[in-house]
Amino acid sequence: MIFLINKCLNLKIFNMIFFRIIFSLLTSFFINLFIIPYVISYFKKLEKFQTIRIDGPIAHLDKNNVPTMGGLFIIISILLSVFLYCDLYNTYIWYVISIVLGYGLIGLLDDYKKIKFNNSTGLKMLWKFFWLSIIAILVIYIMYFNEEIKISIKLIVPFYTSIDLKLNYFYIFLSYLVIVGTSNAVNLTDGLDGLAIMPVIFISLGFSLIAFFSSNIDLCNHLNIFYLFKANELSVLCAAIAGSGLGFLWFNAYPAKIFMGDVGSLSLGGALGIISILLHQELLLLLMGGIFVFETISVILQIIYFKIRKKRIFKMAPIHHHYEIKGLSENLITVRFWIISFILLLIGITSLGINNVI
Repeated sequence: MIFLINKCLNLKIFNMIFFRIIFSLLTSFFINLFIIPYVISYFKKLEKFQTIRIDGPIAHLDKNNVPTMGGLFIIISILLSVFLYCDLYNTYIWYVISIVLGYGLIGLLDDYKKIKFNNSTGLKMLWKFFWLSIIAILVIYIMYFNEEIKISIKLIVPFYTSIDLKLNYFYIFLSYLVIVGTSNAVNLTDGLDGLAIMPVIFISLGFSLIAFFSSNIDLCNHLNIFYLFKANELSVLCAAIAGSGLGFLWFNAYPAKIFMGDVGSLSLGGALGIISILLHQELLLLLMGGIFVFETISVILQIIYFKIRKKRIFKMAPIHHHYEIKGLSENLITVRFWIISFILLLIGITSLGINNVI
């Protein structure tokens, strides 16, 4: 909106991408900071609280009086910032918004069923997976065959260089795995107060920086990234995600006053996945999102090992629950995971220019 008004009034300050990045972050931050306290009070009056797993850590039973579905307001604040500061003629923006809204709707239905029927099951896993897949494939199909974008089938390898891959239609499947996989990985990680949202903030800031670099051909020549002239608007969108996450973390940090629910974790994970594809940074997402990878692998290993040996590798999966049951405090686990996530962000950003040094 402001971007379009600026086009009419020709105000130079609004042409500055740096201005729009900063104000996008601040706007989404203050929207959540202002609106979420009212949401918490309203949900408490309705007595619509998070449904806690009976087989989970005993300490989590105290969270039964904490409202959920806070991710709905993460989405709202992101969209408001995007509509205010992004160029809405940029097709990259609409691909991300489509995933955020589609996955947010699935998560919202999942959270609603959990609250309505007072159980932690929600949507059946098969149906959730089906609708996540349908939305991802539809968006990727449109991207892949959009002649305006012409997505090149290339991957950027951290610490090395870009490689050409003759994937053809398999690229659709690879992109599908990135979007659905990241969405579910964030969902699995969202098990402790503030645990999932901080890595999302770090990765969003990293992608915002990469998107900013990607639209500058001179910087691309010195870094291990592709020149993408439309990517600068993604830097504004990523800033909106980071700002919204910070505003939500204000109330989600231990002890949490509200949870994001599946509506938040699925949509945010899907957004990170689609952004990594647009920037050709799918492998960098694996590196910077190492916490999400670690949590997902722990679940996969637990399931496979139990089916084969009828024993558990971890006391409970995802692995953050394993550490809880071993006696580590929730806050300690969360902060240590944040530290690891921040280090992975720094390593990921550093890897962009390392091939030009060695």
